Amino acid sequence: MTMDGGGRGVRPAELLLTSIAAVSWAFLAMAGIAALGLHLLGADAAGALGPMTAAAVVLAVGGSLMPSGDIEAFGLKGAGAHTAIDIAPLGVSLVGALLLGMIFARSLRRAGATIGAGELAVRAASVVVLFLFLLAGLAWAGEDSITFDGSGLGLGGGGGGGGPKLEIPGIGDVGDIAGGLPDRLTGLANAKAAVGFSVRTGPSLLGGAVWVLGVLLIAVLGARRAPLPRGRQVLHRGVRPAVSALCAVLVLAVAAGLAAAAYAATGDDAPKRVLGAALLGAPNGVFLAVPLGLFVSWRGTASGALTKVLPSPLDELLSARADEPVTLGRLAELDALVWLLAVACALMMLCVGVLTAVRTPRDGLGVTAFAARCAVALGVATAVALPLLVLATRVKADASLSVLGFDVFGAGLELSGNAPMALALGAAWGAAAGAVGGVLACATGTAGRRAVAHGPGAAAAGRPAAEGPAGAAGPAGAAGAAHPGVAGPPGPYRPSPGRPARDDTNPYKRPLLPDERSTAPTQTGRPLPPPRRPRGSGYRYGAPPPEEPPPPPPGPPQWPR
Repeated sequence: MTMDGGGRGVRPAELLLTSIAAVSWAFLAMAGIAALGLHLLGADAAGALGPMTAAAVVLAVGGSLMPSGDIEAFGLKGAGAHTAIDIAPLGVSLVGALLLGMIFARSLRRAGATIGAGELAVRAASVVVLFLFLLAGLAWAGEDSITFDGSGLGLGGGGGGGGPKLEIPGIGDVGDIAGGLPDRLTGLANAKAAVGFSVRTGPSLLGGAVWVLGVLLIAVLGARRAPLPRGRQVLHRGVRPAVSALCAVLVLAVAAGLAAAAYAATGDDAPKRVLGAALLGAPNGVFLAVPLGLFVSWRGTASGALTKVLPSPLDELLSARADEPVTLGRLAELDALVWLLAVACALMMLCVGVLTAVRTPRDGLGVTAFAARCAVALGVATAVALPLLVLATRVKADASLSVLGFDVFGAGLELSGNAPMALALGAAWGAAAGAVGGVLACATGTAGRRAVAHGPGAAAAGRPAAEGPAGAAGPAGAAGAAHPGVAGPPGPYRPSPGRPARDDTNPYKRPLLPDERSTAPTQTGRPLPPPRRPRGSGYRYGAPPPEEPPPPPPGPPQWPR
């Protein structure tokens, strides 16, 4: 039984197994990273680790949380106690996206040189359905209540004035927290308080569907060895090199951020919290820094303990100036070293441009035409990628909850970037980087060197053909640029392409050793014909010879006379 996908038939068993492998490995990796990060942050000391892990995974794939519980005693009433959290731990998201995309793209190779549009849709739909099924289970499991001590929030205790101020939404400034609160609120602050959280199932499933479809689309566009439907070769030759190069450099930037966090943890008083925050939020910091370094403006506010999750000097700017644009110039006013971020992002884009040119087939184009091809492809890819990074790193967290292990009662954080500005700047930066990378690749002779042929057996496009034995690029030289698995028809010995023919490597010209020579005389003449069989024996030409009849039985014994 097969399903016709427009190309070859796909078996339901194969379809189910590949979907299970992709989705299960992605969820296992995301759950492992989320659990390890929350444990290192110490979040499991306030509540059960299982529900918090499930909630973190749901947040990572585009879901959202809803706080709940009786927190009216702390001054929050009505809508103030039901604000949703909109923040994604991109460290969890990135691990799941990498595994899901790699396994899905690798499973497409079994379709051959091309894949039917119907088969591609069936494979993607099976992954999406299974993904949403498991996500619904996590949404059901991601519900719990966290019990914390009011004295640990900094609200209780005696002493005189001069304590921190608390401003509660809907009430305003309640004055000196340490000594100015009435006795009733001070007693409540020292008591145990329970805050619950639950996953918003409907919006989370919708966000998860958008997330998994985006991951599969990026996997198909970025996997250079995966087949495409017929008539889509332009995507392979133009879009795939740019998308794969951009994804590779972004992942490398995240790895550099993790390495920097590991180095910072060695000299910190709480290395576990640094490592836990890096596991969950290193991509958040990197994907925030890349648009900021490319001069995309942001807007945001921060207050309370949530300013600890922001890098310096961003935390100082958001704490001091509310509702003002956050730009690279404003940050440089607080720390001049911030300009190094622009230099690093420019070098990163140059690397993306060079890698795009190396992976783009040249097809005999001149330097100007080839640079224009790279500029257009990378400009389009960056114009789409930069707004996605801005949308993925948006943050909105309310008070009265514990977010990623930080007690943030009385704190808030909101940060969002300018998506239209990111689109325009992404197109400009991508076009410039692609053009410069194309010129550099042509100047160094590396243009199209890493281009991948579309379909098995095709020569790598843009790769110079190897010279044959005669020194000219001919059939032998063309075969040298083809995939090693492509072989010619069987026949006599032929020298390998690109290797000079020598008599000692030719088995027909190699002299025989003394022990290999035969001493039997050579007989010439016509070979003897096969023996004729009598007619009526039932033998036909090409059939196996009949078995010989058994010998006759022995006769009676002969007695002597």
